[in-house]
Parts: sequence; C-alpha cells; structure tokens
Amino acid sequence: MRVRTGRNGWVHGRRGEAIAADHLRSRGWTVLARNYRAGSMEIDLVVRRGRVVAFVEVKTRTTSSGGTPLEPIGRSKRRTVVSAARRWIHEHGRAGTNYRFDAVGVRIVGEEVEIEHIPDAWRPG
Repeated sequence: MRVRTGRNGWVHGRRGEAIAADHLRSRGWTVLARNYRAGSMEIDLVVRRGRVVAFVEVKTRTTSSGGTPLEPIGRSKRRTVVSAARRWIHEHGRAGTNYRFDAVGVRIVGEEVEIEHIPDAWRPG
C-alpha cells in the first residue's frame, strides 16, 4: 500500500485498516491477510469466518464532510479487487469455501470512530 504523508496525506488509511481488522475480529472473523498484493493490485483485508472468506475493501475518512467513506469504491476499484481475489483464490482457495466482497467504511473525527461494514457489498460481474 502506498502511504503518502504530509498535509493532505493518507497515513490514516493504515489506521483505518487496523480499526476495520479489529472490528471484524471482534465479530468472529480471522484475518488471513492484510494488504494482499497481486502485482499492482491490492486487497486491504482477507478474512474468514466458518466457510466464508471475505475480500474487504476499507475506506477511511477523517472529516465529517464529503460524504460517506464508502462512496469512492467505484466500478474500477471493484474490478481491481475482484482480479486480486481471483489470484488469492488460485493460490489459497479451498473447495467448499464461499467467497464474497465486503466493504468497511471508517470515519475518524477527533476521538470518535464510526465503522460501517457492508457484507456482500458487490458481486463480480
């Protein structure tokens, strides 16, 4: 993951991913991978609970304005995550596993943290 620092940087992305991972763990998910890379493609989190593996895109915002953190997950980003997930399944997949694509939005404003988890946020297509 590229992390830009500075005035308008996104060091917060890593913090948001850590918050999302903790949130999912507290709900019974096991984190199998963080920042899984397949060439130039990346999946923020790969998690498992029972027979379900979820490929999770995490978006973090640090202001209360500008819409929800999940709005930037457009068609292009979804295609990239799906392509990387196919690679992960080829390398690590097991028969009998159900795969899905989740999204987690993290908003950090001051000391307040809001988390929105959308299971099965999109389907490959």
